[in-house]
Amino acid sequence: MITRYAMFEGSVPADKEDAFRAAVRAELVPKWRAFPGARAVRVGFTVARDDGAPAFPLILAIDYDDRAAVETALASPVRAESRAATESVLARFFTGRIHHHVTEAESFAP
Repeated sequence: MITRYAMFEGSVPADKEDAFRAAVRAELVPKWRAFPGARAVRVGFTVARDDGAPAFPLILAIDYDDRAAVETALASPVRAESRAATESVLARFFTGRIHHHVTEAESFAP
């Protein structure tokens, strides 16, 4: 399995955190779920972090079967729609940058 992460590094004003989370769920998650080949979409909203650690108010993870599926998703028209929706939400709530990481996951039972 391949997971593509979008790391939202920056800040959301404390008084806008609830509205930010609601906008992500209502406006962005449907776009992310529409990516062709997406097997799972997860959003993580930070609730705590180590002292001195960079702030990531949102981490997005989308699972795909393989790298080819990721490339298909990124080449699809959904990407432009997702980008426009993301820019709209971020303009209202977020200051920072987004960077992406593609990982190959391995799972181990405890």
